[in-house]
Amino acid sequence: MASQNPGASFQSLCGPVEGPVVISVPHGGRDYPPALIEALRVPVSAVMGLEDRLIDRVALAARRHEPTLVQRLPRAWIDLNRDEQERDPVIDLGARTQGRASAKLRSGLGLVPRRVAGHGDIWTRRFTDAEMIERIAADHRPYHQALSDALAEAKAQFGVAVLLDLHSMPPLGAADLMPRIVIGDRHGLTADTRFVRRIEAEARAAGVPATRNAPYAGGHIVQRHGAPRRGIHAIQLELDRSLYLDEALEAPGAGFDATVTLVRNILSAVNAEALGQPVALAAE
Repeated sequence: MASQNPGASFQSLCGPVEGPVVISVPHGGRDYPPALIEALRVPVSAVMGLEDRLIDRVALAARRHEPTLVQRLPRAWIDLNRDEQERDPVIDLGARTQGRASAKLRSGLGLVPRRVAGHGDIWTRRFTDAEMIERIAADHRPYHQALSDALAEAKAQFGVAVLLDLHSMPPLGAADLMPRIVIGDRHGLTADTRFVRRIEAEARAAGVPATRNAPYAGGHIVQRHGAPRRGIHAIQLELDRSLYLDEALEAPGAGFDATVTLVRNILSAVNAEALGQPVALAAE
C-alpha cells in the first residue's frame, strides 16, 4: 500500500517497488506558507505563474505503482530544480559568489525565484542567511534524499532505475507548428537514448509533436540524479499546458484524460524498455 507523509513539504507515494521507474513532480506545489505571502510585493496570483499548473494531478492520475514524489510547497518558496548553491545575492543576504552565475540565476530564477514574468521583482525584502539555510535543510535536501533513496531501491531490485521528472510549460507557439512535449536528457548525459526514443514513439502514437532538449534540456534534478553508467537514468518531461488545461490554462480541460493516458503509456513504455520487454508488453 502506498504511504503518504503529510508532515513533510512533499507527498511521498512509495509502496512496494514493482518496477524501476520513479516519478518526480517538483513544481506543482500550491501550499503557500504565510511567511511567503507576507513577504510578497505582488499578489499571490502573480507568483502562481511560477507553478507547473496542476501537473501533479496529471502525475497522480497516471501513476499506478511507481514511487512518486510531489512537492507541496510552491516553487516561489524554493525551487527543487536548482542546486542549493544557486542563491541570488539580490534577495539573499547569505548568498556567496561562486564563479559565473548560471543563466537561470542571472535571470532571477535561482533557488528562490526573484522575478516572475509580467510582474518583475516579487519580494518586499531580502532574506537572511538563516532563513535560506532553514528552507534548504527543511525542504530542498529531504526531497532530494527521498528521490535518491527511491532510485537506489529501484536500482537494487531491478538492476536499473529510471527517473521521470514531470513538468509543464507554456505553449511554445501554434499547436500545429511547435512541439508540445520537450524531452530533456541534458543532451544525452543523463539517460540512455533508448528511453528517449520510447517516449518519442509514445508521443507520435498519440499525435503529439515532441522534441529533445530545446528549449528545456533538463535542470538540476536530472543532472544530479542521472548516472547512466551506474544504471540510473533521468529524463525531464515538459508537457504543453494546453494539452491538459482549459483555454485560460487554469483548470483541467477537455484534453486532461487524454494527457493522463499519454503519460501512463510513457511510464509503461519506459518501464518495459528498462526491463528489456518488447513494446507489446508495455501496456499489459
